[in-house]
Amino acid sequence: MEKPALDIQLKTVPQEPGVYQYYDADGKLIYVGKAKNLKKRVSSYFTKTHDNGRTRVMVKKIASIKHIVVETEKDALLLENNLIKKYKPRYNVMLKDDKSYPWICIKKERFPRVFPTRRVIKDGSEYFGPYTSMKTVHTLLDLIKGLYSLRTCNYNLSKEKVESGKYKVCLEYHLGNCKGPCEGLQSEDEYNRHITVIREIIKGNFKDSLSQFKTQMKDLASEMQFEEAQRIKEKIEVLENYQAKSTIVNPKISNVDVFSIMSDESYGYVNFLQLSYGSIIRSHTLEIKKKLDESDKALLELAITEIRQRFNSNSKEIYVPFKVDLGQDVKVTVPKVGDKKKIVDLSLRNAKYYRMERFKQVKIVDPDRHANRIMAQMKADLRLSEEPRHIECFDNSNIQGTNPVAACVVFKDGKPSKKDYRHFNIKTVEGPDDFASMEEVVYRRYKRLLDEQQPLPQLIIIDGGKGQLSSALKSLEALNLRDKIAIIGIAKRLEELFYPDDPIPLYLDKKSETLKVIQHLRNEAHRFGIEHHRNRRSKSALTTELETIPGIGEQTIVSLMKAFKSVKRISNASEQDLANVVGSSKAKKIKAYYNNNQ
Repeated sequence: MEKPALDIQLKTVPQEPGVYQYYDADGKLIYVGKAKNLKKRVSSYFTKTHDNGRTRVMVKKIASIKHIVVETEKDALLLENNLIKKYKPRYNVMLKDDKSYPWICIKKERFPRVFPTRRVIKDGSEYFGPYTSMKTVHTLLDLIKGLYSLRTCNYNLSKEKVESGKYKVCLEYHLGNCKGPCEGLQSEDEYNRHITVIREIIKGNFKDSLSQFKTQMKDLASEMQFEEAQRIKEKIEVLENYQAKSTIVNPKISNVDVFSIMSDESYGYVNFLQLSYGSIIRSHTLEIKKKLDESDKALLELAITEIRQRFNSNSKEIYVPFKVDLGQDVKVTVPKVGDKKKIVDLSLRNAKYYRMERFKQVKIVDPDRHANRIMAQMKADLRLSEEPRHIECFDNSNIQGTNPVAACVVFKDGKPSKKDYRHFNIKTVEGPDDFASMEEVVYRRYKRLLDEQQPLPQLIIIDGGKGQLSSALKSLEALNLRDKIAIIGIAKRLEELFYPDDPIPLYLDKKSETLKVIQHLRNEAHRFGIEHHRNRRSKSALTTELETIPGIGEQTIVSLMKAFKSVKRISNASEQDLANVVGSSKAKKIKAYYNNNQ
C-alpha cells in the first residue's frame, strides 16, 4: 500500500509519549526528537512560525514521519539519545559518548564494588540503567550505603592476598562505612547476601529494605533521636517514589530482533524492534493483507523472514509473543516476565498504534475500505450471518410519564443516515410502560416498511435489557420477521448485549470498534428521542396556558402563535395588536385574562 501523504500522517499521530523521526523525500532520516505528547509536538512544527532559519528549512524538507511509542517521557529521552548516536541526523545536535547517561555498576569481582559510571564495559559486570539524572543515581547509592556497608577501595581482594595480610583497614572502616573485608573481618557470604539485596533495590524490588528502614526509623524515634529518624524518613520517601530502571535499554539484551503482531479480519500488522548493544536502533511496522484468513502465527513467520532480509539482520536470537517455526539458525524466545517481556509488550504497543493510525488514514482517503472492514468486524463480533450494513436502534423517552415518545435512528455502513431517522408518538399505551411502548413502535416501524416494500435492516438494536428485547420480539413475530432480522438488546452498561433465547449476555472489549459503533447508535437514539420529547413538552406547555382562557379555541391559538411566535409575546401584546390578528372580542378576553393573572 502507498505511503499516506504528510498531511494524513499528521492527523493520525497518537497523543502518547515517544520519539518522532522526520525523513526527507529520499527517505533519509534528517531529525529525531522526543515528546511527552507526540501529536502536539509534531503538529507544532507545521503550525508555528519558526524564528530559526535552520528549523524552517528542515520543516520544508520533511516528506514523511515515523514514530515509536514508549511508556514514559523518560523512556523517550533515552530512546532519542540512542537513535541520534546511531544515525547522526543532519539537524540534530551531535551527542558525544562522554555525555552519555549514567549507569550503576556492580563490578564482577570478589567483594563487588557498587558505583556510578558512564561507560559500559563488557567484562561480565552488571549494569543497571541508564538513568536520566546523576542525582537519581547518587540518591539511590546513598540509600544503599546507608543500609549496607560496602567497600569503596579498588583493591584486588583475592583470597590469597587477603589471607597474606597485604591490606590494612582504612578510615572508612573506622567510620563504620565498611566492615573490613580487606583484612578478612567480613565473610564473602555475608557480603554477597548484601549484594543480592542491593541488586533487588536497584531493580525496584525494595520491600525488605523498606521494612528495615522503617524499623530503623522507629528505633531512632523511640531513642529520642528525632533528627536521625527524620533523615531516615526522607530516605524512605525518596525510595518509595523511586522509579525502577527504564525498559528501553538493558545491556543484557544485545543484538536481538523483537517481533509482535496485531491483526483484524483483513490485515495483519507486524512490528519489528531492532536492538543493538542493549539499545533500540530501529522500529518498523509491516502491513500484510490477508488472502485466506491466515493465522497470526503464519503471518508472523512470513513477516519475520521478509523483515530480516529487508534490514539485513543477522541476529541469532529473536523475541516473539508466541512460538514460531523459523528453522534452526535462529533462537526463538517467548519471554514471560522481566525486561525481555517488557520489550515485546512495547513492540506490541507500537503495532497497535500503527493499526489505529492506518484505520484513521484509510477513513480519510478510502472510506469504502474503512466501511468494509468495520462491517466485517461487526459481523464477526456480534455472531451475525451477514454484515450489518443497515442497522436500526430504538429508544423510548418519557419523563414522569408525560408525552411518551420513541426514536428510531438508522446507520448505514457504520455511519448515521439522518434522513432516515424517525420519531414516534406513543398512541396505544397509557402511562409510562416502556415494554408496551417498545412493542408498539417496533410493530409500527416494520409494518410500514413491509407495506411500502422498503428494505429491512440486517440488525435491530433495542436500548434496554431482556424485557424490552422480548417486547420487540413479539412485534417481529406478529409480522413474521422473527428469523429474518437479527435483533439484540443493550443493557444499562454498554458492555452487555442480550440475544433472544440466550440468558447469558455477550461482553465486548471496551476498546473494540464494534462497541464504539453500538455506543454511537445508542447515543444518537437517546439524543434524537430526548430532542423530540423536549419539543413536545415545550409545545404542550406553551399551548396549555392559552387553552385555559375562556372563549379561545385551537384555531385562535394557532393564529396567535403564528403571529407572535411565543406565549410571552402574546401576554405582552397590546389589545389592538391582538385584535389585528383575532378580532376585538377575543382580544379583550385575552387581555383581561393576563391582566387578572399578573
